[in-house]
Amino acid sequence: MSETVQPTESGAPVVVLVHGAFADASGFTGVIRELTAAGHRVVAAPNPLRGLAGDAAAVRAVAGDIHGPVLLVGHSYGGAVITQASADLDNVAGLVYLAAFGLDEGESCADVIDPFPPSMLAETIRLTSYEAHGAAGGPDMYLDADGFHESMCADLPAELALAMSLAQRPIAAAAFAEQATGAGWKSIPSWYQIARHDNALSPQAQRFMAERMGASTEEVDGSHAAFIAQPRRTADLIKVALSKL
Repeated sequence: MSETVQPTESGAPVVVLVHGAFADASGFTGVIRELTAAGHRVVAAPNPLRGLAGDAAAVRAVAGDIHGPVLLVGHSYGGAVITQASADLDNVAGLVYLAAFGLDEGESCADVIDPFPPSMLAETIRLTSYEAHGAAGGPDMYLDADGFHESMCADLPAELALAMSLAQRPIAAAAFAEQATGAGWKSIPSWYQIARHDNALSPQAQRFMAERMGASTEEVDGSHAAFIAQPRRTADLIKVALSKL
């Protein structure tokens, strides 16, 4: 960000969107359209996807530079990032999880899903033969184009799924094994949108995390990318969270 984001005139929190693995912030286009049309201020924060501590620090820098309250919104791995980033920020008023990881302290993404049946995504992941640049060590992870549509975004058109698979951003494999050192949801109000037909992060795991954090929860008939397929539904949840802060 080139300059500090000022608070909205109404004093309402600025919405900071954080994307997950194998993706970028363009997936929030529909949600951004809905929120800005309703007069809400939105920032799409960059998520480096190199490691949980570093990714959280990057988001913390963006959110901490905003004068006034912030509502952090994370999708998938982005949920782990906002969970850790919010633990060290005084201006985060709320957290919204979209089929996302809500980790506890000392827990990794790999840890929290371990008790649940493996998702289809596990069969789609491919590791690079080279080290992940900018990460602590180990390879990068991509998703096979052939399995991307069904595992990540089965409710999106095939043409869009193909474009998303070809434009995907890799995540360092080490990021999924890195343990969280803070959990903002323990003191910050949270909301959770569970995707009932998620083939990437099991709905059972999502329900477990949402219940553990005491989040206000809704379920949507959609895939891991339900926020892309149903942006108005997701924006409505974010608006509800904003109205409660």
